[in-house]
Amino acid sequence: MITIHVVVLGTGMIGTTVVSEVSKFESVDRITAVDVKQENVDKCLEIANSRKVQGRVASFATEEDIALVLKDADIAVACLPHSLSMVASKAAIISKCNLVDLVGSKFNEKFELHKDAQDAGITIVPGCGVAPGITNFLAAQGIEMLDEAENAVMICGGIPRYPVPPLWYQVVFRLESVLGLYTKPALAVENGKLVELAAFSGLEKVVFDEPIGACEAVITDAHSTAFTLKDKVKNLYEKTIRYPGHWEKMNVLNELGFLTNEPLEINGSLTTPRAIAEKVLAKKMIGLSAEDITVVRVEVSGIKDGKPKKHTWELIDLAEQNFTITSMVKTTAIPAALITKWIAMGRVTETGVVPIENIMVKERFQPFVDELKESGIHIEYKEETTP
Repeated sequence: MITIHVVVLGTGMIGTTVVSEVSKFESVDRITAVDVKQENVDKCLEIANSRKVQGRVASFATEEDIALVLKDADIAVACLPHSLSMVASKAAIISKCNLVDLVGSKFNEKFELHKDAQDAGITIVPGCGVAPGITNFLAAQGIEMLDEAENAVMICGGIPRYPVPPLWYQVVFRLESVLGLYTKPALAVENGKLVELAAFSGLEKVVFDEPIGACEAVITDAHSTAFTLKDKVKNLYEKTIRYPGHWEKMNVLNELGFLTNEPLEINGSLTTPRAIAEKVLAKKMIGLSAEDITVVRVEVSGIKDGKPKKHTWELIDLAEQNFTITSMVKTTAIPAALITKWIAMGRVTETGVVPIENIMVKERFQPFVDELKESGIHIEYKEETTP
């Protein structure tokens, strides 16, 4: 009898939620929750409260360290910082262990591992959260539903339920990652060509139903979709939303150099403007409570049967009353957990580095959306014939 062993790398908020979700699946027999800190592992085991789950403390410093953890695993879920994403991917190949990775950045570098992953007979799925993740396969499905795809726009953001000035934003995960998103050039597709746009480009107003209301969005990195979908659609963008005024204030800091990593000496000590900004901004990026809202809107427009069509998917997820996890944790962890289940059940047969938009489309699309709904992630769909 085949038994499936899943290893979850990193037991922070998201990793712990992945462990809890995966432990519910009949297709998974054993789960090892791994972290560098014993207290994180202990807390994860307490929350998961499952006989399937065991804990382990290990180093994630090198490929060899992670490969040792994955030695007898069938599937790994990487809930690690961006800096360890490539390390985990290489370790998965060494160990011949399938990998579901929450991090979607540097896709072109990860895709260089495609043949090695194929030779190892494993599947590496990068960017398996909400964005990248849910946004990716919604855009890909919209493109598949058209004869000619003109525009695909993926809008996403995690915003506070009760925002406070001056920045109207609260950090859910790591401020370091937020500032990285804000400052890196954004990959997009324009006229069928891959382009790189400056940070804070394309500021526009976006309106959602209450309790959200008016927001603003800027173009951010489209991750793997900029590469996988560029030959299928004329224009493609990912945009990140915040409450009005946030982007303008953050761009001022960016223009003045406060978000750079250029070395800076102060009274004989070496630091960077961004390190200082992180310390100051951390106190300003808070809400009245930890409650948050995850917002997704994916719009794909073009031509179908000679007529202009637009497909729109929307997800508005609020942290539940008496919540134990935030909405952003939930909507990030559950897609990764479900992909893990699909691999465990043999429903994903592709090998290599395969982004989610190349998997959850066509006949797989609706079953996966249905499973998201069963897990509490409700995506609304609308089709329009446009003028």
